[in-house]
Amino acid sequence: MSSSRVQANPQSSLPFGEEAKPSFRTKTAATRLTPDELAEIVAAAEGAGQALSEWLRGTALCAARLRPADPAELMLDEIWAVRYALLNLFHAASQAASEGGQLSPDSVLNIRDQADARKLQQARKLLDDFFAREDKERARMP
Repeated sequence: MSSSRVQANPQSSLPFGEEAKPSFRTKTAATRLTPDELAEIVAAAEGAGQALSEWLRGTALCAARLRPADPAELMLDEIWAVRYALLNLFHAASQAASEGGQLSPDSVLNIRDQADARKLQQARKLLDDFFAREDKERARMP
């Protein structure tokens, strides 16, 4: 008798929410600065121990990825987090009860932290999926 093994994909060594750098960067974003503004950002990059371009790219991407685009996105991410927390709390509590135990306070905090860490990313995915379906439906209309 033979058995088959399924190998899980190894988890990324990057912190949650960070992605590997793309192989090639082919686009440029330019801006004009006053001498004082340039001195300010050069000092910030040096203080972070990064090249100016690396610091600017990281700062811009962080701001773009972490700030909700509009109030609807902010509301959706909170609703998603509440849904995630409730479902996981119900599951964890029922599992603990079936084993004759109780849900530990640390479990509740871990579930809350997981919901908070994933809520904005999940809200953006929901919105992207919604708009993709909407665009697809519009394309079918004569």
